[in-house]
Amino acid sequence: MMDAMAEPVPTDDAPLLPTAVSSPIAKTDSTHRTWLLALVLVIATFVAYLPAMRAGFIWDDDDHLTANPAMTAPHGLRMIWSSLTVSRYYPLTLTTFWLQRRLWGLNPLPYHVVNITLHALNGILFFLVLRRLRVRAAWLAAMLWALHPVNVESAAWITELKNTQSGVFFFLAVLCFLRFDAQERRGWYVLTLLCALAAMLSKPSTTVLPLVLLLCVWWNRGRWQRTDIARIIPLVGLALAMSALTVIEQRRAVLAAHTGEWHLGRATRLIIAGKTIWFYAAKVLWPVHLMFVYPRWAVDATSLSSWMPLAGLVGVGLILWRYRRRPGPRAALFGCGCFVVALLPVLGFLDVYYFRFSFVADHFQYLASASLVALAAGAGTALCDRATARGKHVGAAVATVILFVLGSLTWRQAHCYRDAQTLWQDTIAKNPQCWLGQYNLGLALLRQGRLQEATEHWEQALQIKPDLAQAHYNLGNALLQDGKIQEAIAHYEQALRADPDLAEAHHNLGIALEQADRVQEAVGHYQQALRINPDYAKAHNSLGNALLRAGKLQEAIGQYEQALRIDPGLADAHYNLGIALEQAGQAENAIQHYEQALRINPDFAQAQIALARARTAR
Repeated sequence: MMDAMAEPVPTDDAPLLPTAVSSPIAKTDSTHRTWLLALVLVIATFVAYLPAMRAGFIWDDDDHLTANPAMTAPHGLRMIWSSLTVSRYYPLTLTTFWLQRRLWGLNPLPYHVVNITLHALNGILFFLVLRRLRVRAAWLAAMLWALHPVNVESAAWITELKNTQSGVFFFLAVLCFLRFDAQERRGWYVLTLLCALAAMLSKPSTTVLPLVLLLCVWWNRGRWQRTDIARIIPLVGLALAMSALTVIEQRRAVLAAHTGEWHLGRATRLIIAGKTIWFYAAKVLWPVHLMFVYPRWAVDATSLSSWMPLAGLVGVGLILWRYRRRPGPRAALFGCGCFVVALLPVLGFLDVYYFRFSFVADHFQYLASASLVALAAGAGTALCDRATARGKHVGAAVATVILFVLGSLTWRQAHCYRDAQTLWQDTIAKNPQCWLGQYNLGLALLRQGRLQEATEHWEQALQIKPDLAQAHYNLGNALLQDGKIQEAIAHYEQALRADPDLAEAHHNLGIALEQADRVQEAVGHYQQALRINPDYAKAHNSLGNALLRAGKLQEAIGQYEQALRIDPGLADAHYNLGIALEQAGQAENAIQHYEQALRINPDFAQAQIALARARTAR
């Protein structure tokens, strides 16, 4: 086996970036060289990601940032830190979004600059970690990782600030722990705990940090001592607490979806785990056919071939462990061990909401890919050095070509994130059976006013996934807008069969039933929508309309007033309340509400007519 990594560092008080000589001049030269290498890495990263600078907001950016109520609410920070229902529970990442929202609003450019800057910083920190561990070809590995196209999903997607930000704290925690391990100074341990907490609050998947630190200790000394375990225990406590919160939060999201994609047996989960590890390794070593949403695997636990990836994984692990005292297998065991450990939260043992769409995603292996890249860089360097007397020159040439290829692939992949339409069109081109892509492309087209094209994509989504409630709901809206009431009702009813708690479908079904002169049924659906969401202002307004139509004047007025307590800017509710108040003989109050409706919407023609009529009759 080749010597893929150098020998581990000694446990004395070594500097963070050890050198072969100790003179002040040599140390200064080494520092200058380190800064130069870091600068080259940053510049190369920004050049590769230039297309992402021109990108906008895409999928899930609304949930985390643009439409997240915590970003603009007076007590937004309290909502972020105290609630499990504000987007996902990434409180430190959401706090960063909260701060950025106040600095530059909804201009996407600064958000992309921040994300790419953090990714470049992660590359530098990764370089420092590898140098600290005496890993061969540390700078090359960091460059390969920073320019690797598998990381585009994390660096070019604003939502994945949780990856880049948590990565900064993750690598800092590793650096501080290694420094503490070498110097036994309590301050470094305190910094380790603080960085670990910040990483986990930025993204819970970094709870694997304690295991990674144990692997680093093993790499340094070849064994574990009781003191090593004792040092890790506080970190394990943090990880368990954050994991519990994440399981609760993900469980809520899974239950709210009313679908069965997570009903997986233990055998199936083991098969998925084995296949997932090989999938991610393949994408690191051969990054082709990258896509935003990969096909969701159909797993047959009764098939012998389904178990082959897991069996192969176990076999490789046993072989590496058997020969772990040799330099090559030892390095491979360390690199592969870090890779697998970092993937543990997304291997399918725990339910993750995203598994509804696919069991794998590029952003899931953001940190994990680093260790495999380092292993490949070290092994490749050792191979070039041993293959020829001019190995360094050959290795430099090969490395340059690989870096150029990876940078070019990253540049091309970054173009896919320009906007939602581009992203979903690229996804569908690579994965035609992606119902999520078909559905979201329809939404992107709808925002451009291209209703007919949007409808076609929702129909495509339903051909792939007939029980997709949101697609039925949107098709119902399109048909209702087109005056096809009975067809709209049929789609709303199918949406509610798939998701009985879809309040919007109850509300719009009520509107369609009213138009079909089925007022009592409409009232029932408005009331159901309000049972699901009591603060649904539009449902209160629509229920008021149905009650007014049924002659229940005072009840209708009560519903309009409730709608306006929830949303004072709902012009339709002001207008409808004005109509009801006129019928109740309260003309002056009616005029005030007509005027308020027109202040909110000056082009509200019906309110203009009603106001003129009320003033004339006064």
